[in-house]
Amino acid sequence: MQIHGFNKLTLLDYPGHLAATLFLGGCNMRCPFCQNASLVLNPKAQPSIGEEEVLAVLSKRKNLIEGVCISGGEPTLYKELPELIRKIKALGLLVKLDTNGTNPVMIKALVREQLIDYIAMDIKNSKEKYAVTSGIADLDIRSVGESVSYLLGSNIPYEFRTTIVKEFHTTEDILSLGAWLKGAKSYYLQSFQDSEDIIEPGLSSHTKETLVGFVNLLRPFIEQVSLRGID
Repeated sequence: MQIHGFNKLTLLDYPGHLAATLFLGGCNMRCPFCQNASLVLNPKAQPSIGEEEVLAVLSKRKNLIEGVCISGGEPTLYKELPELIRKIKALGLLVKLDTNGTNPVMIKALVREQLIDYIAMDIKNSKEKYAVTSGIADLDIRSVGESVSYLLGSNIPYEFRTTIVKEFHTTEDILSLGAWLKGAKSYYLQSFQDSEDIIEPGLSSHTKETLVGFVNLLRPFIEQVSLRGID
């Protein structure tokens, strides 16, 4: 288990809860707009934190925080993930999983064992442009589709979210996403923000006006649609 980041307190990563966040290295996508390029492209070169150290800190802070967000990279690449979550749950903490949805078998197993309390699944783009947006030319999105269908029919609290990038997302894509995610409980659009640790520099964001327009296009399809991280 490669833990390469540990935020001991966040008000943002787990909606409605004080939480800590763990960042696991490695990912099976190469999204050009990814802001954790170091974790994705060369995780072994990044400083790591031992699992026991993390658990010791969580144990000391379990009366201050309510939950733990497990992010990445892509956490479900690790077969050891369920055991780590069991140890976190044993501390009495809630667990939120951030995932790209490419491992529906693990997602279902975690839900079945009641190891996670909230799932945030990244939706990269419309089905037609999923491969190019994920940075994997031959990507088979059937596993992603399986995870989407599972969450749409599940009782676990979840959200879908998409980072909107001017070079990748058009009005047609937004309408296609609405049809795909129709009936979803919660969907967040996040405006692309440039950073020093991005896979493909030079990308840009849509205007706030355009993003608001995208939200309005999605509302007939989805129960709750919001912009996140926009003033």
